[in-house]
Amino acid sequence: MISPKAGAPPFGIMVLRDTAAKIARIAGMSADQIDHRAIIASLSTSDRALLTGLTNRDGILRAALHFGAILVVAAAILVGIPFWPLLLPLEGILIVFLFTAMHETIHGTAFRSAWLNRAVSTISGFLIFIPPVWFRYFHFAHHRHTHDPDNDPELMSRKPETVAQYALYLSGIPLWTGMTKVMAANAAGIADERYVPEKGKAKVRLEARITIAAYAALALVSVAFSSAALLWAWIVPVLLGQPFLRAYLLAEHARCPHVANMLENTRTTFTTVLVRLIAWNMPFHAEHHAYPAVPFHKLPRFHQVVAEHLRTTERGYVTFHRKFAGGLR
Repeated sequence: MISPKAGAPPFGIMVLRDTAAKIARIAGMSADQIDHRAIIASLSTSDRALLTGLTNRDGILRAALHFGAILVVAAAILVGIPFWPLLLPLEGILIVFLFTAMHETIHGTAFRSAWLNRAVSTISGFLIFIPPVWFRYFHFAHHRHTHDPDNDPELMSRKPETVAQYALYLSGIPLWTGMTKVMAANAAGIADERYVPEKGKAKVRLEARITIAAYAALALVSVAFSSAALLWAWIVPVLLGQPFLRAYLLAEHARCPHVANMLENTRTTFTTVLVRLIAWNMPFHAEHHAYPAVPFHKLPRFHQVVAEHLRTTERGYVTFHRKFAGGLR
């Protein structure tokens, strides 16, 4: 039965009122037929509106907490509190997980106001060295062709199959080299990714040129003032934090079936409140792929709707990686 779990707290006035009337149709299907499309089709217009309704408040609170934590830790590093080097990995984790903020904002669901989505995606992308305009084209192609070996751009780079490949992947080196090539090709106007449409190439080219110029300007200012502030509060932390983001992202689709059902080709990972907080609820990843219009703060409730139909889940990231590493050559 497609319904919230028993005892679940009320979601505004949402009670999935009209879903029950459509359960008979869904119940007549075989288990294999109940996919994300069938579940979404069972939702009433009012329920969809409640699930996908946008606010500025939730995004502002999450962004303030995330960016605030980054600034606090950066300040502690720069003033040189005792044992400050131990804060570098923490700062790195906080910064690299702005990837999830950028992800939510390029979908346009973190905030009701479009300019807030653009602002947060621009700042986040700049700090993690992933240009958001380009990433939006890349990521939307991933959504259109999720886990399709022939068309999903995320599968252009093979997932690790050996211990050496796994270690290299976690190091972040392939990301840094890959993004350097992407940025250079975009700036030069020679990139030919099929997921970037003709009308978007000029925007991607301009974005790359402005971004590279901004990085160069910051480097020159740092050298001119003999300042290592950006090195210790940004660059080194990001290098140290990237393996944690790589480990997190690997769990989203690795070794999931190559099928069309988003509840099967994408993995939801059950994890702690802290991880869900820093990752903007993206561990509910099958839910996100099933219904991308649901904003991050409503994914936990949407999870209650689809929970019994999830096909690919894992009990924590440590468990996922223990199993994944065990299958490596």
